[in-house]
Amino acid sequence: PSYVASEESRILVLTELLERAHSPFYQEGVSNALLKMAELGLTRAADVLLRHGANLNFEDPVTYYTALHIAVLRNQPDMVELLVHHGADINRRDRIHESSPLDLASEEPERLPCLQRLLDLGADVNAADKHGADVKATTKDGDTVFTCIIFLLGETVGGDKEEAQMINRFCFQVTRLLLAHGADPSECPAHESLTHICLKSFKLHFPLLRFLLESGAAYNCSLHGASCWSGFHIIFERLCSHPGCTEDESHADLLRKAETVLDLMVTNSQKLQLPENFDIHPVGSLAEKIQALHFSLRQLESYPPPLKHLCRVAIRRYLQPWPVDVKVKALPLPDRLKWFLLSEHSGSMEDDI
Repeated sequence: PSYVASEESRILVLTELLERAHSPFYQEGVSNALLKMAELGLTRAADVLLRHGANLNFEDPVTYYTALHIAVLRNQPDMVELLVHHGADINRRDRIHESSPLDLASEEPERLPCLQRLLDLGADVNAADKHGADVKATTKDGDTVFTCIIFLLGETVGGDKEEAQMINRFCFQVTRLLLAHGADPSECPAHESLTHICLKSFKLHFPLLRFLLESGAAYNCSLHGASCWSGFHIIFERLCSHPGCTEDESHADLLRKAETVLDLMVTNSQKLQLPENFDIHPVGSLAEKIQALHFSLRQLESYPPPLKHLCRVAIRRYLQPWPVDVKVKALPLPDRLKWFLLSEHSGSMEDDI
């Protein structure tokens, strides 16, 4: 009939049909229909199905995804919000892949709207499962909310430059959202720590590492401190493993970025936390400069920090999160004082991402 053409009419027909239905397979039928509505993003029809007995926890018989998982996979943020408001478990992991809605939303650039909506609705980046265990303990492989980002960063090595730039931009956007909602990128194990991964390849992932440090991420393991892993040890290990030569521009660039990262770590804490047995044996043409860097850190650790250092740390920490240097430049201060507050070799991160 022609009256079925409008959405309003279709909703009325669906409601009337559900009210007349009397079948032993009724709930399974409406729950299956809910999965399809979630995929298509038909929120009004899904609302009718939910008011007439559709089960939010019903799983697709093939993928074992619930309607919420499917809505995220199909990037349907309005459907995500509807399902959560009806009581869907926003942190639920599927039985096969052990993926939470947040995990799925952080896998693809087109799902960023769903990621934003999930976080706005209260999805917990450090959620617990029904037994009270941290989500990182509920996955067989120890996955965290940063696992997908770490994987994607690995895909940028030796790949197409344009594709790598797109991946880096996406990883930055997801990381920014997760940090804004309390995710910790510096927790161990090291291979699941985004900060650790960026420190290990600080030349390649320099913009993202800079963002992490300017946003207050710990440069040591946030759970066990420098005894577990230390940013200072990682940076110097990388510097000392690069032989270099006088004409080697790549080594000079590595040293410049290392100096910036070290400065960001120094300005992240009032009292420096260097690891034990922090000895180095640099080689090559820049060995003296590397030794000088190492010596300056040892000096800063050995003596009470000077007042000007404490002021610099306090002001920069007050201006967090990123972009700290942009905020410094906007301060009503003399240029000389701004230069003192800026991190070494500061540049525009947005240009790099």
